[in-house]
Amino acid sequence: MAGRIRESDIAQVRERNRIDEVVGEYVALRRAGGGAFKGLCPFHEEKTPSFNVRPTHGTFHCFGCGEGGDVIKFVMQIEHLGFVEAVERLADRIGLRLTYEGGGTSVRRDRGTRLRLVEAHKAAQAFYAEQLTTPEAEAARKFLTERGFDQAAWTKFGCGFAPGGWDRLTKHLLRSGFELSELYKAQLSKEGRRGPIDRFHRRLVWPIKDRGGDIVGFGARRLFDDDPIQAKYLNTSESPIYKKSQVLFGLDLAKREIARRHQVVVVEGYTDVMAMHEAGVPTAVASSGTAFGEEHMRVLRQIMMDDDTFRGEVIFTFDGDEAGQKAALKAFEGDQTFAGQTYIAVAPDGMDPCELRLAKGDAAVRDLVARRIPLFEFAIRSLLSEYDLDSVDGQVAALQRTVPLVAQIKDRAKRDGYAAKLAWWVGWQDEAMVVRRVRETAGAAGRGNGTRRAARSGAARNGTNGGGRPARLERPDPRDPDLRAQREALKAALQEPALAGPEYDALPEDAFVHPAYVGVHRAIVKAGGASSGLTGPALIEAAAEHAEDPTVVSLLSELAVEPLRSKAEPDVRYVSSVLAAVQENLVGRQIGELKSRLQRLSPVDAAEEYRALFGDLVALEQYRKALREQAMGGWD
Repeated sequence: MAGRIRESDIAQVRERNRIDEVVGEYVALRRAGGGAFKGLCPFHEEKTPSFNVRPTHGTFHCFGCGEGGDVIKFVMQIEHLGFVEAVERLADRIGLRLTYEGGGTSVRRDRGTRLRLVEAHKAAQAFYAEQLTTPEAEAARKFLTERGFDQAAWTKFGCGFAPGGWDRLTKHLLRSGFELSELYKAQLSKEGRRGPIDRFHRRLVWPIKDRGGDIVGFGARRLFDDDPIQAKYLNTSESPIYKKSQVLFGLDLAKREIARRHQVVVVEGYTDVMAMHEAGVPTAVASSGTAFGEEHMRVLRQIMMDDDTFRGEVIFTFDGDEAGQKAALKAFEGDQTFAGQTYIAVAPDGMDPCELRLAKGDAAVRDLVARRIPLFEFAIRSLLSEYDLDSVDGQVAALQRTVPLVAQIKDRAKRDGYAAKLAWWVGWQDEAMVVRRVRETAGAAGRGNGTRRAARSGAARNGTNGGGRPARLERPDPRDPDLRAQREALKAALQEPALAGPEYDALPEDAFVHPAYVGVHRAIVKAGGASSGLTGPALIEAAAEHAEDPTVVSLLSELAVEPLRSKAEPDVRYVSSVLAAVQENLVGRQIGELKSRLQRLSPVDAAEEYRALFGDLVALEQYRKALREQAMGGWD
């Protein structure tokens, strides 16, 4: 048989494998208009989606790295396959029997290829699953049953049993048509003293699958005291198809729910994954044979589509405070890219999720996830638990220990927020002092690392010049689209106060997010507001007398002459729509804060507060909808 696939079969492979469905098995896609989809590129690191898929054309293209092509090219790139192997894999997906030039129809694979190794693992898993029903596997079945897993769960996760006898799997696979070199390459067999032997013996096994659903390895659990290998768990060694740093157990079952819920729960073992899924937490995964690392996170980001418009959650579970604290403290040492999205959940009494399910039921497992704590908070409060916070000496010692830790948080807003929380957790009355100490410590560290300019910039935003003296506020960018409605509202108040009137004066200061715009708004209100009766130069002069910064004085005159964006002569309808847009932005931020609070609450332990906040959320959503409709009436 020649190795060339018939062109008509290749055309069928392209036509019958929808590219959005194939890509969607690896990357979370969302509609982007015009029948296209977009997501995070799986071929290079990025935070903003630039990877586009057009089902009508059957093509993909990344505007970031330049990769592009059809569905066959995508599979070649994502799985590191040759053209023929990629076509064969896609043919398998749709059940197409390929015809090769030179006669005959066959599904035989080239020896030693990736697909051959995957097929060997598939055959091994079927063998192991069958062995699980034999008398020899009674200990394996008992192990699963005692941990609350029935036969349906065994089948769902592909559990099996590696039998005794040194080479039973090896002989079975050789009889099935595989070559010994393939079994060695797949890490299913190894060289023994008297010839080839199986990799695993007398152990409960789980198949480990890649995110495409192919079996690429196995995890094996010790069952018998006389097992000469003392390690509780053994895993397939790395092979051409199994890279531990990129594979997560359970991801094949969890990936769709992870993408839908924007949340993943990372546990420590195979039975923990099973327990989570059986308890109603279908987003659980575990690393296999290695610690959870950056490559694992990259895989999850691609599935969750964690970009600038969405922040997903990664929840780590630990069976003890000490283990959780150790992992949490490491987050302060890295680049903290995902720290703000990371949460810690520690099961009570040192139990792992499997033990928790057995002891307290499915609801307790779900509640464990609901009780998650932000990683930074968990680390800080874990340290505080070591001190007597009822005494002044204990409070001082706790602050001395934790202020440097909080100062390591690189995001300035988060750092200030946790500094304020630290004062409350410790019971220290002077919150401003704690925040100042954290800022000073962070600034000293920044100067030590050659970041003086960043520190000076941060001080300017905080209203000081780094030495405690007032600094001139930064000027806002007049082209900033996020601030456009706020700028327009200020212009309306200064240029058309009769139209803006009390509606403008009722805007709270936090409706404006840029410090300079806050200053302008504050000066106008202190001068009597848009409903004061002052107009023109008189209003500008009165507001300038209340300006607390030279930038605010300059902005008052600038905004008083900058034309409004109205296409026609400004009227009540236009000004009202502008003010509605400003309010809608404010309500949107309030909704975000409320959702964040809801996420941190347990609907079980704080049911009353949870229901109250949810009611507030519904009301705010309705108010925001009304404001959006009003804003669309005249504001673009």
